[in-house]
Amino acid sequence: MSVSKIVAAAASGVGGAGLDVDEVFSCHLYDGNNQDNRDIVNGIDLANEGGMVWTKSRSNSGTNADHSIADTARGVQKILRSSSSAAQVTEYMEMVQFNSNGYRISYDYNVNIPSQTFVSWTFRKAPKFFDVVTYTGNGSSGKTVSHNLGSEVGMLIVKRTDSSGDWRVFHRAMHSNPEQKYMDLNSTNEVFDNASFWNDTDPTSTQFTVGNDFSVNQWGGTYVAYLFAHNDGDGEFGPDGSDIIKCGSYGGATQPNAINLGFEPQWLLIKNATTSVGDWYIYDSMRGVPTGSGDREIEANDSAAEAASSGGGQDWVDFNATGFTLKDNYEGVNQVGKTYIYMAIRRGPLAAPEDATKVFAIDEGDSSGAPEYTSGFPVDMAIKRYSADTDNWRISARLIQGINHFTNTTAADDADAKFKFDYQNGYYNDSQGANNFAWMWKRAPSYFDVVAYTGTGSARTVSHNLGAVPEMMWVKRRDGTSDWAVYHKGLNGGTDPEDYFLKLNGTNAASNSSTRWNDTAPTSSVFTVGTSGSTNDTNFTYIAYLFASLDGVSKVGSYTGDGTTDGSKVIDCGFSSGARFVFTKRTDATGSWYVHDTVRGIVASGNDPVLQLNNTAAENTFDDYIDPHSSGFSVKSSSLTNASGGSYIFYAIA
Repeated sequence: MSVSKIVAAAASGVGGAGLDVDEVFSCHLYDGNNQDNRDIVNGIDLANEGGMVWTKSRSNSGTNADHSIADTARGVQKILRSSSSAAQVTEYMEMVQFNSNGYRISYDYNVNIPSQTFVSWTFRKAPKFFDVVTYTGNGSSGKTVSHNLGSEVGMLIVKRTDSSGDWRVFHRAMHSNPEQKYMDLNSTNEVFDNASFWNDTDPTSTQFTVGNDFSVNQWGGTYVAYLFAHNDGDGEFGPDGSDIIKCGSYGGATQPNAINLGFEPQWLLIKNATTSVGDWYIYDSMRGVPTGSGDREIEANDSAAEAASSGGGQDWVDFNATGFTLKDNYEGVNQVGKTYIYMAIRRGPLAAPEDATKVFAIDEGDSSGAPEYTSGFPVDMAIKRYSADTDNWRISARLIQGINHFTNTTAADDADAKFKFDYQNGYYNDSQGANNFAWMWKRAPSYFDVVAYTGTGSARTVSHNLGAVPEMMWVKRRDGTSDWAVYHKGLNGGTDPEDYFLKLNGTNAASNSSTRWNDTAPTSSVFTVGTSGSTNDTNFTYIAYLFASLDGVSKVGSYTGDGTTDGSKVIDCGFSSGARFVFTKRTDATGSWYVHDTVRGIVASGNDPVLQLNNTAAENTFDDYIDPHSSGFSVKSSSLTNASGGSYIFYAIA
């Protein structure tokens, strides 16, 4: 835990306060390799804190690709299958060990077969998030079982372990009297009424009650219970005591049907509670819930491989800054007259990064296997360029994965299934080898965010999760040709910059226009767009990239050139070891978007390799534009980066 989290936890005095999302929940992707005693490192302390690991093959189906559920309460090698009513089985090669930073598996088909891809969801025990307990039945209605959730129970799942029995589910929102109802995780059944499961008694923050049904409380039977919280303004996570998990319901409605969670989810479970139509659908942003194309869903109640939405690639769900949106009238997720339950977990992290290498990376592609571009973190946005030729600049994001845009053109969506983000430490594209470079960003508070939205044709606000005021924004229309619209806080010398815009795909000086940003400055929760086709035409679709300055990590700024060429014009970014990435753009006259980085070379003496975001010119190594400096960088070109009296904007990353 970082110092800031420890301070927050100590100040609160409440268990679990200050924990970040990524300390209690992980969605981890990996490729099977048949390795014995393989450690899956996801940063979750299972050895000391306890929890549950739920694994599923993404690419395989059938009896050798079933769900594998293990937990610290039952111990290693004890496995349950969510799609089956069967008793617990002992599998020596599935869950071998719980570690302080993840867990260890071996070479079982269900978790580590070669040439298959896998996902695991890890839930750490923590107050107001998750708990797991075991108990022995006594056959008497009204038996209570203690737990340590410490808050309202949002969803409770009970499974008998010593014998067959359906997975019984309580959900706080599945009915007006949920304590009288139940559902089965291993089937598509709707809500049923039966007092023998929860004894018509609501669970409390410290215990739940079971009736006398054999699946929850037969004399001598052994059981495991998984308890998920519901935060409702009482969450105690991250620096600000935020909510991170919600268990609720919604009514099917004409799409788009927007569900407000108060946060952006990274994991979502949906089930039709009204009829026996629709599986228990699981979505997560690591595997992909791309805006505008098929979502990667897995069904908890069967062993089928991951589908790009059941039935052939339907775009059923979108994640957004405040919740999720249902985009189809399929009865399984969103039909008028039907009620649906859900559980959603917030996208993290909640705390701002302190190390730029954890949220930004540059890599030269190689052919050693996927991912071809290595970052060391899950990539949310990548820009790729072949530096030695007249190649387009390709830019894409996890939020729209499978789609490219080009920073140097007005082109609409360019479908490219080879542009993949579902890796833990990089991204994939089929361009390999020398001179293929990728610049990679991770979304994080006060640093960088990505938003997809649909235009209305009237001035409107768009919610975001940057957690700070955006200081630079790039917006691109997706469904048709249009210039890139750029907002930067340094335009017009920093006076009313919201009245101005630049074109990322052009060399133009800054222009005054009320139609891009509606002459309205962005805030820490929304940005405003006007009526321009490049930012907000009726029913047009858009992608927006938002950037901010973060001490020691990134800097969005501006400067006035002084005409010197000796490197004495220093741009102080507040960095301790200089800038790894820099772009500059003149704004009072024409000028390219010049890109420099330390991987290709920013040298103290001699020429620096430079590329231009706005065109396909090959890398130029014949000029000395900038020099390294311990606090940021210095500018040296009296004509391109430091003209006397010239106005410039820049963006730098440490």
